[in-house]
Amino acid sequence: MARKARAPQTVNICIVAQSGRLQYEAVLFAASLKRNTRSKRFRLFIAQPLPGPLWPHDPRIADPACHALLEELGATFISFESQHFGHAYPYGNKIEALAALPEGEPFVFFDTDTLVTGDLNTVPFDFDRPTASMRREDTWPKLELYGPGYNETWKSLYDRFDLDFESSLDTSWPDEYWRRYLYFNAGFFFYKCPKIFGDLFLKYALEIRDNAPPELVCQSFDPWLDQVALPLVIHALGGGRDTLPDGMLDGDVTCHYRLLPLLYARESDLVVETLTAIATPNKVKKVLKAYDPFKRMIYQNRGDKVRALFDRDDLPRKEQAIRNKIKREGFWMR
Repeated sequence: MARKARAPQTVNICIVAQSGRLQYEAVLFAASLKRNTRSKRFRLFIAQPLPGPLWPHDPRIADPACHALLEELGATFISFESQHFGHAYPYGNKIEALAALPEGEPFVFFDTDTLVTGDLNTVPFDFDRPTASMRREDTWPKLELYGPGYNETWKSLYDRFDLDFESSLDTSWPDEYWRRYLYFNAGFFFYKCPKIFGDLFLKYALEIRDNAPPELVCQSFDPWLDQVALPLVIHALGGGRDTLPDGMLDGDVTCHYRLLPLLYARESDLVVETLTAIATPNKVKKVLKAYDPFKRMIYQNRGDKVRALFDRDDLPRKEQAIRNKIKREGFWMR
């Protein structure tokens, strides 16, 4: 008798949402996920930090209409305690939120400022070999004239956690060039178990923040701490740069747009078409218009004006140059 086909593995999608801009970005994420990924193997969890001593105000979603729409879009809400980061370092939410996900089940974490533009079911995730976004710039470390170079800086971290430094290098790039060293944008990452990944992420991040090697004395960890610890976690768990095909996540299937002015300035027509489609229904429009930057960018056509400022085939090499031009024209909003 032929064996029964094995059911596809359930995958937990996680974003962090809270009051302010992130609650409205969460609506866009959830709406784009529902539109473009129909498979029931993907479950959306929205993690919220609980009020506590590390937050000056209640950080949870404040707009009840936003909360209700997210539930209608299929999201399940989970909560976590901010024990180490909170208001002082909100990027730490993505580290502490992992503790609230179902243990032992594969997960993909996305930053809230992401759109799903294709079918996640087409992505060949290998949850035993984690990776993160390769769409990044050389934001860390920032080298001082007489200070340690890339090699010495990164090696000090691998040595601190007893990791093999040499096997992390991409030797197709020259020594002391930033791309040679394992570095990611933390806009997405995945693994087979959120507890294993989260415990290691927290351990490394706290050690770097509180007891960094002397080679890092001149380096800033705000806002880069998560992106400094992340490659160490991925390397320690057997992952790396190339565990996903190029051009899928942060490509044809998802887009980490960061902020709406940047989306309109540099992202593909597919991304803009996705945004327009999911923002058009009246129930979505009513919620998003409550946030002034979204109302002006999406519904009052400032996004179209930003888009007209740039040639997507000839964009400035550095993101800062894009930001500066938008600001000069008076269209910067966040």
